[in-house]
Amino acid sequence: MTLAARVIPCLDVAAGRVVKGVNFQNLRDMGDPVELAAHYAAQGADEITFLDVTATVDARATTHDVVQRTAENVFVPLTVGGGVRSVDDVARLLSVGADKVGVNSAAIARPALLDEIADRFGAQVLVLSLDVKRSSTTHSGFVVTTHGGRAETTLDALDWAREAIERGAGELLVNSIDADGTKDGFDLELVRLMREVSAVPVIASGGAGDVADFAPAIAAGADAVLAASVFHSGQLTIGEVKDALRADGVVVR
Repeated sequence: MTLAARVIPCLDVAAGRVVKGVNFQNLRDMGDPVELAAHYAAQGADEITFLDVTATVDARATTHDVVQRTAENVFVPLTVGGGVRSVDDVARLLSVGADKVGVNSAAIARPALLDEIADRFGAQVLVLSLDVKRSSTTHSGFVVTTHGGRAETTLDALDWAREAIERGAGELLVNSIDADGTKDGFDLELVRLMREVSAVPVIASGGAGDVADFAPAIAAGADAVLAASVFHSGQLTIGEVKDALRADGVVVR
């Protein structure tokens, strides 16, 4: 049976407001996360991803009250990431309404965190969030970054994805820092390479600018497509993206 491709709006949140920039810089206020989440759920979003984009940079926890208010008003799966450093952080997010939790910088600093989360809550809860840049320093041509793309690691993106899956990650959220906010389309090479190494679902993120951008990402191997600016600006609706996917022969809900 063919699984339906998922369309996921992303709420990048800073100081309790949805923001958006280009390459994670020059963030602009885009609205209230609870209102936007409810709006996207009504449009037919399959899931909503909530990323506290400055939690790690500011060395603080995700804003739990915003997560709770969002979860209370939205009845589609909610993935939450940003500032998750421990199993207890995951437990608290699940307790306020998250269905899945994304981990990035803390897992790079201490990979055993992935094992601990998967062992306690199951792989279905654990999403590895990868912020990836093109680089000549790694054998795949892609390097993992942290702190919203501000800091490069020495990790090859494909090697890190493989290790994370072995440690229990149940899904990969693969964001191209180079494409993020540019509206030039997803990095299809990155999606294809991640599909080749991943035995778990891959979410393509970064670069969506037109309805025609989504089907190629699914064809390249993504199980889900994630976007932010095109939805926040009203340029596209979830329904329009799903209609375009259907027209390309992609199964959607």
